[in-house]
Amino acid sequence: MYQSTPHEPPPPGNYLAGWWADLKTALALLSRLPITSPVGGALPRSVRAFPLVGLLIGLIGAVTFALASWLSLPGLLAAVIAVAATILATGAMHEDGLADVADGFGGGTDRDSKLAIMRDSRTGSYGALALILSVLLRVLALYAIAEPLIALGDTDEAGALVAGALIAAHAVSRAVLPVVMYRETLARDSGLAVAAGQPEQDSVLWSLGLGALIALLALGLGTGLIAFVVAGLAALAMTGLARRQIGGYTGDVLGAIQQLTEIAMLLAIVALR
Repeated sequence: MYQSTPHEPPPPGNYLAGWWADLKTALALLSRLPITSPVGGALPRSVRAFPLVGLLIGLIGAVTFALASWLSLPGLLAAVIAVAATILATGAMHEDGLADVADGFGGGTDRDSKLAIMRDSRTGSYGALALILSVLLRVLALYAIAEPLIALGDTDEAGALVAGALIAAHAVSRAVLPVVMYRETLARDSGLAVAAGQPEQDSVLWSLGLGALIALLALGLGTGLIAFVVAGLAALAMTGLARRQIGGYTGDVLGAIQQLTEIAMLLAIVALR
């Protein structure tokens, strides 16, 4: 797992070199792709590249869906394979956070017990149900986006719509995480969220701006704007729940926010079709 010291200066070199270093750092944190992060890079600054990581993960899912369609696999099976590809690319780290939060919030009786359950590596019934629902909702949302066009024989257009939905949802669901890291209180004094540090405002604004831009380019102005707002509301709701339950956020809470925001955005896209 990547570690750094807070607010280190950008690496020497030109402006693009700093972004490239931050992207590699963000990829090392948020994915299981074979990326070597720069030694001594600054995690707090690298959050500006979170939406770019989401774009890449969404692109992996989109290419997988297109390949499955090219092999004439049914739309539902193609959607399952696409979601599986995105999970493999991230090592299921966000899903793990969602399961831990569901178990902790559902099974704990007070703040300390909730945090203790979230630390437990075992998955309980709340966590298992949360994972099942998360995967089902994402798969069925992609299927709902693609199936009408697949039924008409227009697999290319179906693949393009799925690609836009995956890229936008994965980018925006990661773009909102730095906002939580910047504004909210840490619920623990150790863990991945603590190691990541608190980002500065300009990095947070870069993340939100890039996430919004990717959503608008991938989905179009109307759908992109509405889906972005829906995603923001989902992130706000989950953040508020975590504040009431444990007094702040943890790395698991960030994972749960990513999952719920991705799902909310996909469902908004389906509703707007």
